[in-house]
Amino acid sequence: MMTKEMKKRMIVNALPNLGWRSFAPSLGGAFLSLFMMSSNAHEQKTAVTRILFNPSSENIEVMHRFLVHDAEHAAGQIFGVGQNLLESADSRALFSSYVVNRFSIDAELSTGEEIEMTLDYVGAEIEGQFLWVYQETKKIDSIKSFSMVNMTLRDVWPDQSNLVNVEKEGEVYSVVFDSGAEVKRLKIEP
Repeated sequence: MMTKEMKKRMIVNALPNLGWRSFAPSLGGAFLSLFMMSSNAHEQKTAVTRILFNPSSENIEVMHRFLVHDAEHAAGQIFGVGQNLLESADSRALFSSYVVNRFSIDAELSTGEEIEMTLDYVGAEIEGQFLWVYQETKKIDSIKSFSMVNMTLRDVWPDQSNLVNVEKEGEVYSVVFDSGAEVKRLKIEP
């Protein structure tokens, strides 16, 4: 009759035939890497801006999304005092002012004319772990391309990366602002 201990030894001894022992260290390394990445997730330093050509409102809507933790940390560095973006509308308005002053769009029209787009501040809100800052302008139909500046948080952290997605007529066009890139041009197909 086989004891529990004998069964255990038999299973462990069978593992080398399955390649388990050579696999285990890499599996452990994978789990360790996942743990390290999740524990430093707030240090990713990425933000996303969504620009939507909204046919129902006939506006171009700009939605900036930041991790609240990153935004609060940056706001403390920018304004010199701790900011509580979760609980204070004044702190959100202050941070929003910072955002709208570091983001701009110029549009090239199909005629070749370049215009500076005036984006109106709409507001800000907290949704889960994210802070959203909203802007909008009237829709312009004949836009061929955008020239954009997105310096938000990049003056605080040199490794900050800002993704901008432009959604128009079912198509998505993307550009990433990262180290050294101050102005990016994005062609939008009609």
